[in-house]
Amino acid sequence: MFLIKQKGSNSLLQLPGVGVVSRSKGADIALSLASFVSGVEATVWINGCSANVAVPLFYKNRQILSPLLFDFSKVIPTESGASNIRYGMHNPLAEENRGSLVPIEQAKGRFLFVASDDDLNWDSKGYMEEMVERLKHHGKKNFDCVSYPRAGHLLEPPYGPYCPSALHGLLSFPVVWGGEPKVHAEAEVHLWKKIQEFFRTHLSCDAAQTKAKL
Repeated sequence: MFLIKQKGSNSLLQLPGVGVVSRSKGADIALSLASFVSGVEATVWINGCSANVAVPLFYKNRQILSPLLFDFSKVIPTESGASNIRYGMHNPLAEENRGSLVPIEQAKGRFLFVASDDDLNWDSKGYMEEMVERLKHHGKKNFDCVSYPRAGHLLEPPYGPYCPSALHGLLSFPVVWGGEPKVHAEAEVHLWKKIQEFFRTHLSCDAAQTKAKL
C-alpha cells in the first residue's frame, strides 16, 4: 500500500488530502483509511476485500472493526503444489461477520475499484460489486470501477515478470494467483495509466512533477 501526498501538505494526513494505492490485504486497510481518517481524497482499491481481513482493526486505542476469518477447509490443492484459496474467506455479508465490513459509505473521498475476474486469492470482483451496491444504496456516486477478465490477483506496476504462484504472506503456504500471462500483463499496462488519470483528476497535482516514469 502506498500513500501519495498532495502538493502543499506537510503531513500525509493533513488537508488538502492524499491518495492511497493498495492491493490485497492492504486494500481493506486503505478502505478503512478512507472511511475513518480525514484527508484521504482518492483511494485505489485493487483486488481486495470489502471487509477487514484476518486481524482486528484498532484506531485511537479502540477496536473499530472485527476480523473476517479464513476457512481452511475450503482450500483446494492443485497439481503444482500451490493451493487455490479463492473460496476460503467467510462471507462478509453474513450476520455474524457484519462487524468486519468497512463502512465505506461514510468516506468523503473518491474510490477507484479494480478487480480481476480470475483472481484466485479471493472473489475480488464479488467484493467490488457488493461495495458498489452498498454505495448506491446510500446514494453515493463517489466511485469508478474497472474489471479485467482473465487477469489474476497480483496486478502490479507494468513490465515486471508474471508471477503464477508464491508463498502467501498471511497463510504461510504457497497459493496460485490466477490470470493468463499475456492478458494479465496487458491489464497492468492499462491499469497503470488508469491510476495516474484517477489521481490527476481527484488530487491537485503539480504537472511538472507528475510525468510518468513508465
